[in-house]
Amino acid sequence: MLDPYEVSNQLLHHPLWENQTISITIKRLDMVHPLASGNKFYKLKYNLEAAKTEKKQCILTFGGAYSNHIYATAAACQAEGIRAIGIIRGEAHHPLNPTLHAASAMGMHLEYIDREKYREKKDPIFHQQLMEKLGDCYVLPEGGTNAFAIQGTAEILTENDEDFTHICTAIGTGGTFAGLAKSIKENQTLLGYSSLKGEFIHQEIKDLLENHNILPLGNARVIEDYHFGGYGKIKPELLDFVRWFYKEFNIPIEPIYTAKMIFGILDQLQKSEFPKGSKILILHTGGLQGLAGFNARYGTSLPL
Repeated sequence: MLDPYEVSNQLLHHPLWENQTISITIKRLDMVHPLASGNKFYKLKYNLEAAKTEKKQCILTFGGAYSNHIYATAAACQAEGIRAIGIIRGEAHHPLNPTLHAASAMGMHLEYIDREKYREKKDPIFHQQLMEKLGDCYVLPEGGTNAFAIQGTAEILTENDEDFTHICTAIGTGGTFAGLAKSIKENQTLLGYSSLKGEFIHQEIKDLLENHNILPLGNARVIEDYHFGGYGKIKPELLDFVRWFYKEFNIPIEPIYTAKMIFGILDQLQKSEFPKGSKILILHTGGLQGLAGFNARYGTSLPL
């Protein structure tokens, strides 16, 4: 099993919220493991155990060229001595970007498929075709969200977090939000900030919770106002915010998930949408490996 490092809660000080008698604490999940970090650590934990129980010698999964999930899976499989295969959306490009270069260096075999075929990533028939070509594997979905992932992300919150009134996380595939929804207390509100554009995310999260029989004890809500144009989309205002946050708190964040969430929280604070006396816990879900590739791709200099 992957061994976690100690995760710390770091209190953030700033007049914006302290003048409203509100506290903000960030849970540094980015420090839970040097490579398989953030929420990905928790998503992979029980999937790795399941692969071993099923006596699978390989894990096969899916992702884009800059995927945190691909990177973390490669790292976790290397640590556990399991072969890894990444089915990568799109055509191969050389030299490899920093994410895929690292995944390959950690032993992951990269298999590229075109975007049309990639849409079949959930199809069991397609899975069988892949295994006929690549060998028998434990199949892990894109983003890592399944029942084992939710079992893992339900462990993110501990008894030390029970006094917080609001728990905030970014939403991609929804596995982290679902695990948190399973573990929040009656006095807590869970806020999920979608990094995807569209109202469909509300139904997707509703279906995810229903399919896994999750009935939150507290209030759980999805916010779709801070996606900055959609998944992977960015604007100069968001990049400026990433730099500002690092300058203020000496904490690097990435612009795909975490920065959008924190930007949203601070915007809500300026609009006085949190009650006075709120104790807010925000999750730093990692993804920092993607900054090198982001900077190379867009010619930016976001702090690593």
